[in-house]
Amino acid sequence: MSTRFDGKVALVTGGGSGIGRATAHAFAREGAAVMVAGRTADELVRTVKTIEEAGGNADFVTADVTSEDDVARMVATTVERFGGLHIAHNNAGVFGQAAQFADLDTDTWRDVLDVNVTGVFLAMKHEIRHMRGNGGGAIVNTSSSIGAHVRLPGLTSYATSKAAVSFLTRAAARDHIADGVRINAVSPGAVDAPMSSLPGETREERDTRLAPAIPCGRVGSLDEVAGTVLWLASAEAGFAVGHDLVIDGGGTA
Repeated sequence: MSTRFDGKVALVTGGGSGIGRATAHAFAREGAAVMVAGRTADELVRTVKTIEEAGGNADFVTADVTSEDDVARMVATTVERFGGLHIAHNNAGVFGQAAQFADLDTDTWRDVLDVNVTGVFLAMKHEIRHMRGNGGGAIVNTSSSIGAHVRLPGLTSYATSKAAVSFLTRAAARDHIADGVRINAVSPGAVDAPMSSLPGETREERDTRLAPAIPCGRVGSLDEVAGTVLWLASAEAGFAVGHDLVIDGGGTA
């Protein structure tokens, strides 16, 4: 156990699996009390249980990030349970159905932007409102190297949403750094998470499909992404403001 975040409270949305779960574990290992949020209680319970089994301090709150009432309750519950909110990792997101631009279902377009863009907007809005009156804090949003920075064939709604997250990060960062709230984003490429796999695809099949397009020759690990999030949230990154840090093994280089 490290003490880099000792005495800090971290909120992680999308904390029931993948990057969110890995980041929640990483914050807990380094001393933070962690609130994990998401729509599925069973997955959140698993995250909390494994953190506690490792000696960490965690709890969960169910919330739909597209609902402002839910988001406000999520932040309030975190503050009530742990006495504050110092760090937030806004990670909840969805891919949506793959389709060429002209064949994209309008409901899919709206659903993806609602979760990936409005969800981040609402989360930041309420996190900032607490942080700016309580000594400041750090926020890290999950963008995407293959969405925000290059075209992703067949996933127009996802790519558009992640480009919007990248811009939201810069806009909010510039508005609120004077309030002591430092905001950045991390843009992972293909990593060892369910969203990187096609339906029915094994882990080995996924790695074989993706590795040739990644200069590093492999997909990224969840711990590598979590480590980047923790750095952006730490005092070591105190001069990083409004940055979207790509971690994709050189894929967009």
